[in-house]
Parts: sequence; C-alpha cells; structure tokens
Amino acid sequence: MTKKSKKISEKTIVRSVNKNVRSSTRKLKPILKAIVGKKVDIAIRDLTFSDKRISLDIKKTISSAVANAENNFQYNIDNLFVKEAYCGKQIVMKRFRARAKGRASPVMKPYSNLTIILAEKEKEKVERK
Repeated sequence: MTKKSKKISEKTIVRSVNKNVRSSTRKLKPILKAIVGKKVDIAIRDLTFSDKRISLDIKKTISSAVANAENNFQYNIDNLFVKEAYCGKQIVMKRFRARAKGRASPVMKPYSNLTIILAEKEKEKVERK
C-alpha cells in the first residue's frame, strides 16, 4: 500500500492508496459509495460485517489512512470521516479456459486501484444574535 497526503488550503487531507486490489471496479464501487460520508469507526464496523470478499481490503486501506492521520498529522480519530473513496482500473490478467473441440474461451482477471481520503470534521460554530 502506498500512502500519500496533500495539503489543501491550510487543511491537510489524509490519503491511503492500495494498488493491485484483486477485484473489478464494478464490484468495488457500491461498497465505496456506502461508506462515503460516514465516520471512520462506523465505516470499519460496516465493512467488518459485510459479506463481500473485497470489503477486507477496503477495511485495511481505511485502517492505513487512520494510522497515517494519527501518526503523521496528530488528528483525533473520533473526528475523522471518509471524505472520498474511489477506485480505478489497473491491469487485467488474461487467462483462458479450455473448452470442447480444442477451443478456448477467455477469462479476464481484473485488478483495481483503491483510494481512500479522510478529513477531520470541524467543530460547528454556534452564532448567537
């Protein structure tokens, strides 16, 4: 896993990138959409009880981003939430399955990139009139 972070307008976002996730983007996207906007501990809990095989890799990537936030930027874990989560295509391993009469049919084994971006919730200011 590769870890990076960017500084945007005096506020640092914490980012964790997992390359070579052995799944297609089509299977990753619904799970990622479900965790965007949630607090980190709730997202990890949801992924723990998910029955999808790939949710373990997503959980590892979120945990890596949380560790980055805690160690590198001294963020409070309780205030972190998943700001963005997206995936992109990587390589596709091409294999074949033997069929009848000496023929072959293709088997595509896609890989994906997984990026999780965390941010810290700012305290809401209450204005009195």
